[in-house]
Formats: sequence, structure tokens, C-alpha cells
Amino acid sequence: MQKLGLEFYNRSNVVQIAKELPGKVLVTNFDGRLTSGRIVEVEAYNGVVDMASHARRGTRTARNEMMYARAGTAYVYICYGIHHLFNIVTNKVNIPHAILVRAVEPLEGIDVMLRRTGKKKPDSTLTSGPGNAGKALGIFNYHSGIDLTGDTIYLAEDGFKLGKGDVIATARIGVESAGDDAKLPYRFIVKGNPYVSGRKF
Repeated sequence: MQKLGLEFYNRSNVVQIAKELPGKVLVTNFDGRLTSGRIVEVEAYNGVVDMASHARRGTRTARNEMMYARAGTAYVYICYGIHHLFNIVTNKVNIPHAILVRAVEPLEGIDVMLRRTGKKKPDSTLTSGPGNAGKALGIFNYHSGIDLTGDTIYLAEDGFKLGKGDVIATARIGVESAGDDAKLPYRFIVKGNPYVSGRKF
């Protein structure tokens, strides 16, 4: 596999970057336990102008501070007090663009994923949805701030190619309070993949 470099993340169009993520591989390597999954669902969050973003209207708090970091930084936050959700920071420092990884298809370390999640078999619930994906991959909020060009958490490509029309855009999930921005087609999924959360199309 070839690790994605800073140049992939350090671009201005967060929606375009999100569109390119399905098919890439998300890898974690903690204490010699390597797990990986192919990304099949993501959502883009377009910074201060996006009412669905944690950084809407320039909001800056201890919780979302990592969104303002340099491109290629992990932003991990806790949802509902239990789910640790993994995001990828893009663009330049102080421009809070981020992409939420909502689902992956397991590749390596499935036995480790099962132990982490307490599941008996590797069905689609193992890594479907951002909370499940984060738990299976061993990602917690204390990983927020990790450099994604390092060796602990990183993204890579392995030559896998999706066909034309395999990636489709939809509205994001669970952001109804964002008004018109809730309807933006900023969610990208691999059509028909069983690990995609919510409506699969």
C-alpha cells in the first residue's frame, strides 16, 4: 500500500477530497495490532459557512480546536457520550474543513476488531456507522491531533479502483437542524456496499 501524503489533504475543496476517499484504506497500528478497512462512506463538512459543521460561523471551542489544525490531522470527537468519531482535517491551518469517515469495509485484523467490539462474527454491523467503525479500528478521542502521515493512523491506496458510477452523492445523515445545508450532497457512499450506514441506494 502507498500511504497518502500531505498533498492529498492540503487542498481547498473539502467536498472533492471527500469524493476521492471511498476506496481508500484507513489503517490503524496500535501496539503492534494492525487493523484496516476500505472506506465506503464519508461526509464532508465545509467549515464556517456550513451550518452542519462544528465550526459553523467560526465557532472555536476546546472540542473542535483540532479542526483548525494543519491538513492531514485527525479530529476525533465523542458523540452521545459513547461513540468516538474519526474525522480527517483538510485545507490550511485555521480553515476548519473536515471529513467524517462513516463506514469502512474490514480488510485486516478482523479478529482484533471483533475483540474490540465484543461481536461474535464479522457481519456488516462491525464497521457500519462512524461509531462502530471507530471502535473496531481502535480509535478514541485521545487520538485527536495525530498526524495522518505518520505510522499510527493513516490512509493509503492499494491499487483498488471503483468503477464509474460506483460512488454516489447524497445528503448527510443526522444534520436536519442545519437548515438548507442539511440538503447538500456532501455524503459519498459506495453504491450497494453492505457496510454503508443508513440508506444505501
